[in-house]
Amino acid sequence: MQAPSSEDLGPMPSRHPSNRLVHTPSPIQSHRQSFTESLRGHPPSPRSARQPSLSQAQLHELLNNPPTAGSADPRFSGRHWQTIGVGELCDLADLRFVEIDTGIEEATNVLITSGAHVLLVRHRQDERAAHATYDYRDLTQYLLFATGQLQPDEEHFPIFTNLAKKAQAGHPIPLRDAKSLGNKEPFMTLPSTANLTHAIEVFGGGVHRIVIVEEGTDNVVGILSQLRLVKFLWENGRNFPIIDRLYSQTIKDLGIGSQHTISINGDKPLKEALKLMNNEGLTSLAVVDNQLNVVGNISNVDVKLLTKSSSAPLLDNTCIHFISVILSTRGMNDGKDSFPVFHINPYSTLAHTVAKLVATKAHR
Repeated sequence: MQAPSSEDLGPMPSRHPSNRLVHTPSPIQSHRQSFTESLRGHPPSPRSARQPSLSQAQLHELLNNPPTAGSADPRFSGRHWQTIGVGELCDLADLRFVEIDTGIEEATNVLITSGAHVLLVRHRQDERAAHATYDYRDLTQYLLFATGQLQPDEEHFPIFTNLAKKAQAGHPIPLRDAKSLGNKEPFMTLPSTANLTHAIEVFGGGVHRIVIVEEGTDNVVGILSQLRLVKFLWENGRNFPIIDRLYSQTIKDLGIGSQHTISINGDKPLKEALKLMNNEGLTSLAVVDNQLNVVGNISNVDVKLLTKSSSAPLLDNTCIHFISVILSTRGMNDGKDSFPVFHINPYSTLAHTVAKLVATKAHR
């Protein structure tokens, strides 16, 4: 189901003093079911086929009043945010390593079972230096090559031919070979003493995460992602007045947000969505109906549902069907329904927007 808008849920309840979470209702009308949705029977849309596990009041609270930032970390009190080192935001406990000769199936199992968003790839088990990463984007690309949805260019064709022979012979495909195919996100590192300004500059180039290394060595001490940085600035905004002042302004007034969005129709095959995500370098993709209403979202993480041979038919099925599979799987694993779409409008405050990103761990 799609999360209802603030207009659907009525007036917001009053909150105790924090002007950081001011949210102005949108003049945008609520979603109208399209003709295509009315006729589709398996199901019209995931949002109309599932019963919400939250009450109206609970939905109201989540959507219109995301969690507040809470208490700021006293370690950063009185400091300018630009002087904070990236290493101060990292945690060694987040690191998961695999060796470069690990088979891609084994590495994928580690990625899924560990709950990590990325694995660090090293040459030997006794070293702390990483030379590459393996994540769900790499898995997506590998599956597209393995199922013939992507073809290698002339430079990579010999590598692809060698991998095909290994697969036919039943030999495991090591990460060393799988990482040689297709386009890869740059492997970016920063020393732990680099400040947050440097990290923002790197993220501004389209990089999703940065590997943080010990000063003067290649030893990894953490991973900084875009979401972790956003969460840090949200939770500690009160320590940084220049940032805290921005939170009460609306998205429209700040002039942020993309006017150009990439989406796919829900009736298109799933393989087309995965190819589009791979070619455009996206971590998630909006799924729309014929009226361009957003009915769901497919992310790279959802590709883990395609790792079994029995899941191969899903590639030729529709995107809307795959969203139903995603929601059903989350329901079984989490014991509750989840919402494929969380949205804001141009009149939402930056505080409301960031709080919702942090609370839902959404990419967009």
